[in-house]
Amino acid sequence: MIPRTLFTRDHESYRDSFCRFLAKEVAPFHAQWEEQGHVDREVWRKAGANGFLCMSMPESYGGSEADKLYSIIQTEELARGGFSGIGFGLHNEVVAPYILRYGTDAQKTQYLPRMASGEMMGAIAMTEPSAGSDLQGIKTTALKQSDGTYLLNGSKTFITNGRLSDVVIVVAKTNPALGGKGTSLLMLETGTAGYEKGKPLKKLGLRAQDTCELFFNNVRLPADAVLGGEAHENKGFVCLMQQLPWERLLIAIGAVAASEAALDWTIAYVQERKVFGQALSSFQNTRYKLAELQTEVQVARVFVDKCAELLLEDKLDTQTASMAKYWTTDLQGKVMDECLQLHGGNGFMWEYPIVRAYADARVQRIYGGTNEIMKEVISRGMGLK
Repeated sequence: MIPRTLFTRDHESYRDSFCRFLAKEVAPFHAQWEEQGHVDREVWRKAGANGFLCMSMPESYGGSEADKLYSIIQTEELARGGFSGIGFGLHNEVVAPYILRYGTDAQKTQYLPRMASGEMMGAIAMTEPSAGSDLQGIKTTALKQSDGTYLLNGSKTFITNGRLSDVVIVVAKTNPALGGKGTSLLMLETGTAGYEKGKPLKKLGLRAQDTCELFFNNVRLPADAVLGGEAHENKGFVCLMQQLPWERLLIAIGAVAASEAALDWTIAYVQERKVFGQALSSFQNTRYKLAELQTEVQVARVFVDKCAELLLEDKLDTQTASMAKYWTTDLQGKVMDECLQLHGGNGFMWEYPIVRAYADARVQRIYGGTNEIMKEVISRGMGLK
């Protein structure tokens, strides 16, 4: 295998520490969380107390000013363990950075320290029943009133961390006549009158992940609710586009780590499983199939690590991130399917991790922008229209 060069000793020490946290605070409970449809809130507070939330935020806001490699390590280890209910990545590397990058000083002070401690859980509400990858098509509105407040109406769906969240960044049209150019990001807290959370959605996979619908019925938001203040009104779509490369790379990172884990489980299984009196691994078909998958996953690993290097240098462009997202998640689906097949009948039994990984993998090709949209982004980068 090609050695990885991304991480220092400090990074690997952090990985060991995070893995110990997962073994103690997550692994024993994840099956229970899958049954109830969300993780226990306490795990967030424990993560905050151990410094595992908002690591890349400045120390003045409760973070550690860590580089993004620490978040990459978290994403990898959560994927390897099959701990798909833990929404740390969205909280740490999507919601918090939006607030840090675009928020006013007051917004940063109000939310980031409590997000770093685990007191507040963050979510972002983009997707609607009729608008998924096409964010310009959202219908939720936040119309400015004569007193300077905003009246928020509409609904969102498939919102990760939605039901347990304390603060949500809502994507809404503040000037519908401008289309996508009239989009703003608004801060909304739990308990605001007219704001309602739906029941946890029952999903094919990610069963322990808190995912729900959100409803806004004449929700009145203060004048300073726009993320970044008045200067950022109607500039929300630009903000969303600027953050997409990192968000899509995070999906690719998880896809590769999950594929590596599936291969490890399957290699161990075929060496133990006996068929016609001999180990399943002794059959040429088994060995060749696993050799093919191992090669493809190694190719994906090198590509994604290179993308991470580019990200750290602030050189990762949208087209390359889209390539990483689409190709690795397509590969993840293939790896899970082939590895499940090698498990035979046991590959249909929920207690085997390959089954849960198979179910969890399917959405990877959908969220963060469908893989069809990724190909559209790539083709436009090639000058094709």
